[in-house]
Amino acid sequence: MLVEPSKQRDLQGLNLREQSDEELMQYYALGNFHAFECLYLRHKGPLFRYFIRQLSGSSATAEDLYQEVWSQVIKHAQHYSVKAKFTTWLYTLARNKLIDHLRHRNVHEQVFDDKLVVGTGFDEKQSDTESSDANHPEQASQVRLLSAEVQYNQAHTAQALKRCVEGLTLQQQECFLLKEEAGLTTEVIAEIVVCNYEACKSRLRKAYVQLRECLDHKLGAGVWE
Repeated sequence: MLVEPSKQRDLQGLNLREQSDEELMQYYALGNFHAFECLYLRHKGPLFRYFIRQLSGSSATAEDLYQEVWSQVIKHAQHYSVKAKFTTWLYTLARNKLIDHLRHRNVHEQVFDDKLVVGTGFDEKQSDTESSDANHPEQASQVRLLSAEVQYNQAHTAQALKRCVEGLTLQQQECFLLKEEAGLTTEVIAEIVVCNYEACKSRLRKAYVQLRECLDHKLGAGVWE
């Protein structure tokens, strides 16, 4: 059950790990710092990786933007209301920070130009909805195979994956990283990047196909760079 801001109550002994993100934000707004700590630990890794991948490994800039996002979360905690999932709000803040940074580098138009996205080239029967994996085991199998082959704890494979991701259009990179690094659904990603569901689904499909082909080439030929 969500906490009503007007209800000041003793939260000691509460098992915060069992609470949803939205509940943790409300507990934090009531003054429970441990709720924020739990929320931070839950999302710090995926959020930082989102920045580091988008910025091609620029750790200093990624760290700055990462800290700015968490500062905004703290600043707006008292006014937080559950109108959307916390992750949607968090990654919208992150994306806005990234856009502001890129705008200062005069590349905003190139990064988020909708003209970069073209037709999918996919049979709509194969991916009518995100939940269609059960009806299309071949497509689901390809995604699982991709995940199995690109384990980040394998140095050569990680290097190959990094190069392949860099070869995606920046719109495809954005959607792919929000899905793989942050674990968000296509519907949530579409809200964050401000596009319709079908366009987001198209970007993801094209990204997976291109990565599949790129990894087949690099891993098969032993090319890591």
